[in-house]
Amino acid sequence: MGSEGLPSVTIHVTGFKKFHGVSENPTETIVINLKEYRKKNGLPKGLILGSCSILETAGQGAVVPLYQTLQSAVSMKDSESSNSGRVIWLHFGVNSGATRFAIEKQAVNEATFRCPDEMGWKPQKVPIIPADGGISQKLETALPVEEITRTLAKMGYDVMTSDDAGRFVCNYVYYHSLRFAEQNGIKSLFVHVPLFLVIDEETQMQFAASLLEVLASLN
Repeated sequence: MGSEGLPSVTIHVTGFKKFHGVSENPTETIVINLKEYRKKNGLPKGLILGSCSILETAGQGAVVPLYQTLQSAVSMKDSESSNSGRVIWLHFGVNSGATRFAIEKQAVNEATFRCPDEMGWKPQKVPIIPADGGISQKLETALPVEEITRTLAKMGYDVMTSDDAGRFVCNYVYYHSLRFAEQNGIKSLFVHVPLFLVIDEETQMQFAASLLEVLASLN
């Protein structure tokens, strides 16, 4: 097969399990059902949906499985042709107080958990990666967040750009992922979704599928 037939982008996706105050995490449902949903509706040309993983809603105690998950995409990329195209990590997290989707521009090197995570850790003003400096240190995604948001809004979704992913597990995972992406020549994006009570499951599945298409269409 010639190089023109190789996929141009592989997107690996993560969601989270339930946690304190959220007995049903919509991101777990979205990520578990995404492959089947895309199979029924087809994938855009040049897009491969890679791994779909569910992460523990935990910080420090879940770092090892997180890195194993992130590393698996790089190992896969290295084992395939060097012309296998771009790799994007797409992370979904829930914001139980949100009324719309939020495309997160950055993560901050600060863990200040409002409640204990699922492993009982409740850090306050702790740097996620001490070697990176203080808690004001930020990492930004290399993906064009405003462009992605505009495109999704034109498709009819209630979506915004955000520069505050919180200081809980979502921000914790995003910071690690952005750092890992920077070091491994891949890209990372975090998206917050509301509860299914606010935006129903079918609409959220459509949004996730549309987001994959938008990411695949980026140069």
